[in-house]
Amino acid sequence: MVCLLLIYLTEGDIKVKDSSNSKGFTLIEVLISLVILAISLLALAGLMTTTTRNTASGGHLTEAATFAQDRLEELRVTAWDNIVNGSDPNPIQGSTGINYNRVWTVVLGPNSPPSPNDNEKRVTITVNWNDRVDHSINFLTVITR
Repeated sequence: MVCLLLIYLTEGDIKVKDSSNSKGFTLIEVLISLVILAISLLALAGLMTTTTRNTASGGHLTEAATFAQDRLEELRVTAWDNIVNGSDPNPIQGSTGINYNRVWTVVLGPNSPPSPNDNEKRVTITVNWNDRVDHSINFLTVITR
């Protein structure tokens, strides 16, 4: 145990006071508090990094869904005979700089092989992108005459 002696001057004599009864913080207590604070702040910094990464991933997913929906709307207004398999000739660049590849497949009728009298086409739109990891989203819809 460390014991500091404090000297108080009074009228004519010198008094010595034992500092073990003082009510302040010691240097060790302050250092331990700072270490605990630093560890907490490091944990929060890691959490912020994860949160930012997840937010960006959600934005990319939303953008991919929007591109798939755009193509679906284009196919819905296309003449029946022109609704066929396809893909975009070039990747679509999103607002964040991510490139998206969009492919759609069309299957006539509910059964395979399709009969020529079917009145529906099943369309699957797939959007792929990479933001450090490969991602893919699929949309399946039915277009009728």
